[in-house]
Amino acid sequence: MAHFEDFIGKLNGERKAEFVASRKKRGVRERAFHQHTPMGDFVIVTLEGDDPAGAFAKFGAGDDPFTKWFSAEVASIHGLDLSAPPPGPLPRLVIDSGA
Repeated sequence: MAHFEDFIGKLNGERKAEFVASRKKRGVRERAFHQHTPMGDFVIVTLEGDDPAGAFAKFGAGDDPFTKWFSAEVASIHGLDLSAPPPGPLPRLVIDSGA
């Protein structure tokens, strides 16, 4: 948990400009929520933009220093390799109060 909090602290602090620039470059807004549940903690990430799936694919293919750092942190904390997203469909939007 400490590693996760440190990562989030850097994204909200010293690396925020890089984080924002990275997402703008890919045409998305990224938001993450930390959810405590009886089954354990979850991180819920949303990507909003014209092509969130395309942006997600580009995260893993990025070779700039920020993307490499971000991908390594995600792999270390969550065990997710952004260069090889898990198989299967992306999450399906089932309700949107703004539509």
